[in-house]
Amino acid sequence: MAGPNGRRKKRQQEGAADWLLTYGDMVTLLLTFFVLMFTTATIDGYQLRLILAAFPGLGNYSGGNTLEAGPLAELGNTIMSLPSMERGRALSEARREAVSLFEPEVRSNLVRIGPDERGLVISLASDAFFASGSAAVNIDQTREILQKLSRFLRSDAVADRRFRIEGHTDNEATDPNGAYPTNWDLASARASAVLHYLKDFEVNEAQFQLMSRGEFAPIVDNETPEGRAYNRRVDIIILTEGTL
Repeated sequence: MAGPNGRRKKRQQEGAADWLLTYGDMVTLLLTFFVLMFTTATIDGYQLRLILAAFPGLGNYSGGNTLEAGPLAELGNTIMSLPSMERGRALSEARREAVSLFEPEVRSNLVRIGPDERGLVISLASDAFFASGSAAVNIDQTREILQKLSRFLRSDAVADRRFRIEGHTDNEATDPNGAYPTNWDLASARASAVLHYLKDFEVNEAQFQLMSRGEFAPIVDNETPEGRAYNRRVDIIILTEGTL
């Protein structure tokens, strides 16, 4: 139909623009790629071969076959059912339980709780547990905390996990002629002392690793007394990839 100026009106384009179709295909392929990358991090070689066989002409596999019911289908076929996601949810629940259990100690800065790349970390402030330069636990002042910690480590939330106890110091040198000539020695002795009492409170010591980090894994810099106090700690780590 001609308009008032005698020219035919341009017919309005119907439907989506052509570029949107290409863009949608690209986004779908990227999503598929990342889901596959995520999935292959938690499945074995046989299941990986099943996935590759579903794609035509990929590598040495003829492909072109739709995946049928079998070992791969039994994984649940959803990201939320992958083992790594289950472990992540379990650690989140364990963190909530730990924060609730240690609420008074967290408020008084005797205990710190938080996740990092190692797993769920429960940090014990060394100044509350040890005298300066010593690895003897102040058990009269800290017995209740260690008993709570033992109960938590034996609870259903983390019962199938592996744990690591790491000793940490500040950067001030120890007495080279004393019982602990280096910070490595002091940190190691403190980690071992904590495990000794946890074992007395009935944890399974076969689930534990011990590690000394000395002064070389500070949380903050050691320029102030507060910073050095923050770095003096014993970390109990519920390991991310540590199921028995």
